[in-house]
Amino acid sequence: MSWIVDLYNNEVVKKLKEEFKITNDLAVPKIEKIVINTSIVDALSNKEVVEKAGAQIADIAGQKPRLTRAKQAISNFKLRKGDPIGLMVTLRNKKAWFFLEKLIAIVAPRMRDFRGVSEIKFDKFGNYNLGITEQILFSEIDYAKIEKIRGLVVTIVVKNSNPQMSKKLLELLGLPFREMGKK
Repeated sequence: MSWIVDLYNNEVVKKLKEEFKITNDLAVPKIEKIVINTSIVDALSNKEVVEKAGAQIADIAGQKPRLTRAKQAISNFKLRKGDPIGLMVTLRNKKAWFFLEKLIAIVAPRMRDFRGVSEIKFDKFGNYNLGITEQILFSEIDYAKIEKIRGLVVTIVVKNSNPQMSKKLLELLGLPFREMGKK
């Protein structure tokens, strides 16, 4: 098992139960899944983009991404219904925990001018959205082989939670949050 799962099971669960006065182990917030999305709108003009970006996301996530298509046509963007516009992958169980471990220990420290992640990116259910500006922050990506820098959106879906409990869970797992008021 990874160190982050051991940390969650041995320390984080106890601290969350204490702080939020949770009596049932099944009511403790837990990482349910991690969803990784990226845009490939330039695939409209270059069909090779789907394969190249798909291979990069597969390297980052450890599993093959799913192609997402436009749900409606937007004439201003020359977008037709059904055109490929993105890639997404959903990680669950061990793969989600390993990705979170990599995100906290390797990727976050490599971000330029990193002072912590924003604490206002939680939704009302306690899920956290983190925007990563460059896929080259992941060590699996070979900088010489990429044709374009792409951003990613990482959504950490937390079960049995709200924004306060999710923030505490992610803090205890090692994800640093910056102080309010700082960008």
